[in-house]
Amino acid sequence: MILTEYDIQYTTQKAIKGSIVADHLAQQAVEDYQSMSFEFSDEDVLFVTDCVQPGPNEGPEPGSRWTMVFDGASNTMGNGIGAVIVSPEGGDTPFTARLCFDCTNNMAEYEACILGLRVAIDLRIKFLVVYGDSALVISQVRGEWDTKHPNLMPYKDLVYGYGGIRR
Repeated sequence: MILTEYDIQYTTQKAIKGSIVADHLAQQAVEDYQSMSFEFSDEDVLFVTDCVQPGPNEGPEPGSRWTMVFDGASNTMGNGIGAVIVSPEGGDTPFTARLCFDCTNNMAEYEACILGLRVAIDLRIKFLVVYGDSALVISQVRGEWDTKHPNLMPYKDLVYGYGGIRR
């Protein structure tokens, strides 16, 4: 209220940062710009994978350390999740899925983590290092933050249901 006397307006930092990026991109215009097409030829495809399931006596080498990276997103165009399983030798196997229900970004992040964990279990991976960009999901699973929102509690319980989680 005191600032209104001086005709000063408060703008959040996020809005300032966003306008700087927009201004920079406007000044760096590309000559052969083509608008993005949101039309997908295979809209009926809901799951994409190139992984071969191991046979009954097959599986990764005992004691090998695998890595999983997951990410999820929810926006006006839809909801999608993905995970990449990386073998100890460096080979990676991506998994993606489209979520056919309304969800928040945090729910999509949990769904992505669960997708990756299910794939790791199907591949009989025993040691898995997990990375994600959601501070909320990582901190809740590690037990550093409480899970208070009722929509996220079942997701956290499901992640713990896979067992063997070390912080």
